Amino acid sequence: MKTIVLIFVSICLTSNLWSQSEGTINGFVRDEKGNPIIDAAVIYKKDITQGALADENGFYEMTVPAGEAKLICRYSGMVPDTITVVIVAGETLTKDIILKPIITDIEGVDVKVGKFDKPLEDQTVSMEIIRPELIENKNTRSIETALDQTPGLNILDGEPQIRGGSGFTFGVGSKVAVIVDDMPMLSGDAGRPEWGFIPVENIHQIEVIKGASSVLSGSSALSGAVHIRTKYPGLKPLTKVNVYSGFYSKPSIEGATWWTGTPLISGANFLHSRQVGNLDVVLGANVNYDHGYIGPPKTDSLVYEDTISSFNEQQMASKRARFNFNLRYRSKKLKGLNYGINGNVMLAQSNLAFAWLNDSSGLYQAYPGAVFLQDQFIFNIDPFLNFLTDTDGKHHFRMRVLHADNEMTANQSNRSTTIYGDYMFKRSYASLKGFDFIGGLTSTYTSSYANLYAGGGSPYNDILNVSAYSQIEKKFQKILNLSLGGRMEYFQLNDTITAIKPVFRAGTSLKLYQATFLRASYGQGYRFPTITERYIRTGVGNFGVFPNPNILPESSWNAEVGIKQGIKFGNIMGYFDIAGFWQEYENTIEYLFGFWGDPAVDPNQLFGFKFVNTGNSRVLGLDVSFSGKAKIGKSIDLTFMTGYNYIVPKTLNPDYVYAIDELDRPYSYNSTSLDSTSQILKYRFLHNVKGDFEITVKKKFSIGFSVKYFSKIVNMDGVIEEFEIATVGPYIQNIRYMDYFAEHRFGNWIFDARVSYKINEKHKIAVISANLTNRSYSLRPLKIEAPRTVMLQYTYKLDRN
Repeated sequence: MKTIVLIFVSICLTSNLWSQSEGTINGFVRDEKGNPIIDAAVIYKKDITQGALADENGFYEMTVPAGEAKLICRYSGMVPDTITVVIVAGETLTKDIILKPIITDIEGVDVKVGKFDKPLEDQTVSMEIIRPELIENKNTRSIETALDQTPGLNILDGEPQIRGGSGFTFGVGSKVAVIVDDMPMLSGDAGRPEWGFIPVENIHQIEVIKGASSVLSGSSALSGAVHIRTKYPGLKPLTKVNVYSGFYSKPSIEGATWWTGTPLISGANFLHSRQVGNLDVVLGANVNYDHGYIGPPKTDSLVYEDTISSFNEQQMASKRARFNFNLRYRSKKLKGLNYGINGNVMLAQSNLAFAWLNDSSGLYQAYPGAVFLQDQFIFNIDPFLNFLTDTDGKHHFRMRVLHADNEMTANQSNRSTTIYGDYMFKRSYASLKGFDFIGGLTSTYTSSYANLYAGGGSPYNDILNVSAYSQIEKKFQKILNLSLGGRMEYFQLNDTITAIKPVFRAGTSLKLYQATFLRASYGQGYRFPTITERYIRTGVGNFGVFPNPNILPESSWNAEVGIKQGIKFGNIMGYFDIAGFWQEYENTIEYLFGFWGDPAVDPNQLFGFKFVNTGNSRVLGLDVSFSGKAKIGKSIDLTFMTGYNYIVPKTLNPDYVYAIDELDRPYSYNSTSLDSTSQILKYRFLHNVKGDFEITVKKKFSIGFSVKYFSKIVNMDGVIEEFEIATVGPYIQNIRYMDYFAEHRFGNWIFDARVSYKINEKHKIAVISANLTNRSYSLRPLKIEAPRTVMLQYTYKLDRN
């Protein structure tokens, strides 16, 4: 009995001594907005078996040995945090912990994307984010030059292309939806993006969605969508002025310099935003002068006189003046109500060149008759009303009137008015724990007048599109996210041609581990041909563009599996993303060269381009990107965005005869391709590399570097060779391309660079160069890209109370 008592006393004393050598720590784990992070792990670093999980309120409590202790706090999708505390034996220490999302820490902002405004890692589709700093640092005069730096997206002759979804069409009938503030910004008659019209000085964020996304982005999103969000004022007024001036370098091709003076580029951007009571005001403007690098046409000595395009150097210059405003009033009487009007107006003069003069000294001059001058007047007015509630959802009413009047030489003038309306309802159902709904109705009506669109019998054409859409999302245990959506499209052209089509999508994302997100999605796309694709009839020098009134709508579906991994290795923080995709197109519309002209109508224009349904096709590929930032020492910061895109675009019916020309020759993929051995679609780049890097020293001095790589074009229209032969003669200006094509069947590496110095918080100067090595290169037939440009930029920024 005595022995038992001694053992019991010994155990009690040991227990008491042990408890006196420990202390307790507790607190709350929250995000930057104060929301509790349920199941966040707080671990004692010396013994990882000791730890605690935060409860439904984010509260944690644990016991650790007395003395200095290091604790690690972790949660999926958040940046781990290590804290050092001093624990006093027998006492309780309260320590709250705040974790930052990995994506937020990489981007430097709270990134919310998509219609549901959710974090990037919750998205079920492949998406790239372009930050506004890149737009400013590259002296972006038109938004497509910044977009062209995005992995998986190319801007070819003004046309956006995602993952090889299209060849080249001179920007007509875009298969990528371009959306500004949730409303389309494509011309209603041609489906062409108006890049220079978008206010680059007031961009909040750009989201590039890869893959068919017609359900929420509309019918143009056959292969993807570009969502551009403009910015409203913050608490502090902001005034920013950006002035730039520079020039084109002489082309590297001997004898190709055609200009007599200095080919200048100059302009300025202005932005002012502020809150005036409950009124948000944004004013912006841009003026731009561009001498241009494509010169006026000239003809050989025996060639017939050019009476269509005998322009001079001054006429070929481009000029632009634009003014935009955003006004939003936040109601004092009714919480959650805001309404207002946004607007944009632009006057511009420019040229549209379709082919070069020749493949040597005439690379940087236009072919006679294949260039037009344009005077453009364009504006949009966007009234809107939003009613946001905490419990009953969010109501959005939007409207856009977009009018474009293009006065062009050679009877190519056209004008159109597009009226767009949209009602959208969003709601998160708290009682269903993570269930979100979005639905809406849209209507688009376009009225067009143009003599060149008289291929259907009249220069007057109109098109109506009405659609209804909805999507639901459900999140389970903050780990699994499911989404399902649908859209019904109805089209009517000139009261005679109608089409109706449902499209669907589904997707899921799953948190596998710490900052590891797996996603899979399936989406459908549908695109009704534009007025231009169906009815254009015009002459362009010795060749024409021909109508196809019987052209059919094209559709697609896209399936992909991807994984996004947040990375924190030492001072390097970023995310790595890889996706494999499979996309198929039905009734693919291509812009094809052929002998389409009728000698009885015009014997001088027998060959040229036509929009044609070429059958079915498939694009398989791999999309890889790695973006983030790093800290080098105490004073050097590095930001980077890189990507690689590989595609295998193939026809699925190479012998399908999709047209017969005026010589009764059948046109199929095999009969029209220059190289049909691999069945690769025409005018595609199989390999594409993009990269942008910037190093900043002491937040003042920055050096930036960009790179783009385009692999060679494997296949193109074989009839172009016939066209070249047909123009050989003393009285016709010979158009030459095949020798150039044969001698340049290799990829192109293009490099840009920039250097900037921030004098203080108000003043910054920069020198920016595009095509730094002054490479002469072509990305589509008969079109040379710009030589090197060198720009000096000055930015004044006043951000004050």
